[in-house]
Amino acid sequence: MKFLDQAKVYVKAGAGGAGAVSFYRAKFIEFGGPDGGDGGRGGDVVIECVDGLNTLIDYRYQQHFKAKTGMHGMGRNRSGPKGADVVLKVPAGTQIFEEDGETLIADITKVGERFVLLEGGNGGFGNAHFKSSTNQAPRYANPGQPAKEATIILRLKLIADAGLIGMPNAGKSTFLAATTAAKPKIADYPFTTLHPGLGVVRVLGREFVLADIPGLIEGAHDGVGLGDRFLGHVERCRVLLHLVDGTSEHAGKAYKLVREEIEAYGHGLAEKPEIVALSKVEALDPDTRKEQLARLKRASKKKPIALSAIAGEGVEEALKALLQVIDAARAAEPKQEEPDDDVPMETGWRP
Repeated sequence: MKFLDQAKVYVKAGAGGAGAVSFYRAKFIEFGGPDGGDGGRGGDVVIECVDGLNTLIDYRYQQHFKAKTGMHGMGRNRSGPKGADVVLKVPAGTQIFEEDGETLIADITKVGERFVLLEGGNGGFGNAHFKSSTNQAPRYANPGQPAKEATIILRLKLIADAGLIGMPNAGKSTFLAATTAAKPKIADYPFTTLHPGLGVVRVLGREFVLADIPGLIEGAHDGVGLGDRFLGHVERCRVLLHLVDGTSEHAGKAYKLVREEIEAYGHGLAEKPEIVALSKVEALDPDTRKEQLARLKRASKKKPIALSAIAGEGVEEALKALLQVIDAARAAEPKQEEPDDDVPMETGWRP
């Protein structure tokens, strides 16, 4: 399945049905009076978070979604039925923006969450609604409210507990494959990873989700290479594991380059807890290994982990360090009360 994390979609709610102009007719009843029913309400546009989706690929092939119009009212005081809603199913972590791509409408993060994006128009009143002592035979009815429409941007940001960052070919995919059941593409050339990947890590009888994103190079914030747009997928992570290639020319410079790109990206990513590791240490002789670890320590001002995903060295230490930060972050988060089943689905945007 192709990974797609952004889509532009046109949505339109249903218009309200028109009220009916009708008069009761029956044998021996000369003046039956008005009996036109009200029009039905138009269908809503609803965003629903469902399980089993991890991409927005469905919206590559269909970009127009329209709810049904409410049915018109009928005689004998029969109201028109409501128009059918249109439901856009999205994975957890999807953000909804206005057409400008900057104004956030909603952030869908939990499976089962529903958000009414556009409400359908109200149905018009039939002529039976307007009868009175001074107007016993009204010959008019209300039309339904017109439909609302909008163009929105759907943007997916993966939900993971920990994220892998680093330059291309730093061993991120190898680490993901060694610690999870994920099977990312692994090769000895840069930009092997073209799309973010997820895997579930099991350590000390616990589980957490680990995300891998394509590597960053100098000028990524200006669009060089694959750019920095995939950094959005680690914005929600509680901790970052920064892998620095031990076989690179200078581990300290490689670390600083990635940090500069993260700081240029912004969105609070530079302030997240970070664990630093020197990868591919199995390919280094003892002197080079010691020198690269020292360079990385000076650059990051942290004690780096000597890591070899192939040989298994330092893997458990890195996972335990990640789990420790994740547990601390979870404990610091305020506990959310269980939602009441009687509370209606969330609404709150008007185009």
